[in-house]
Amino acid sequence: MARSRAKDYDDKRLSMLHRSAELFAASGYVGTSMNTIADACGVSKALLYHYYPDKEAILFDILSSHLAKLVAAVRKASAQAGDPVARFGTIVATLLELYRHADAEHQVQISSLKLLPKDKQQPLLANERILVGIMSDALAAAVPAAKQKRVLKPLTMSVFGMLNWHYMWFREGGPMTRAEYAGFVAQLVLAGADDAAAATRPRGKAKSAGRSRQTALL
Repeated sequence: MARSRAKDYDDKRLSMLHRSAELFAASGYVGTSMNTIADACGVSKALLYHYYPDKEAILFDILSSHLAKLVAAVRKASAQAGDPVARFGTIVATLLELYRHADAEHQVQISSLKLLPKDKQQPLLANERILVGIMSDALAAAVPAAKQKRVLKPLTMSVFGMLNWHYMWFREGGPMTRAEYAGFVAQLVLAGADDAAAATRPRGKAKSAGRSRQTALL
């Protein structure tokens, strides 16, 4: 007879995932052991193994849960927003707000997704592509210059650069609130993208040095 799950099973699992993400972000995935995770979570190693067979499964669940949450929220924000400019601003604000309590998960996504086996990377990369696609569509609708193929990709990835690396410098209580920074990013793009595109001239295609993760997302 299969062992039934405790009522607080999911709560404990989510707590373990968040604490594991903090450890992976601080010490690196490779530098964190199952023993360290169990100690930090205040559980026995046996109980940790009841939830996850190995560290790889923990990493996958951290990233899968994090990306699924991002995709669901951004899809909802995109569908509810009104005109194209408002839609773009809402998506930016939604992502930054989601990062508020998920800096560790976000850092792990950036640094450690590539450490998973290729078959486990694929569904995660698929969700990343969905996020990039939603942002790209919003930019193409809100920014006239973004309708140019040569501009859309650099502009999309530049926006993600401003959002994805904010944790390196942003601090609550600093010169801008999270909402103010979201507005700043949106306005910076809306006010400057057309001029930036006009100031650059198309050049001959450079030889590719291989497909990067960013290239694969678009």
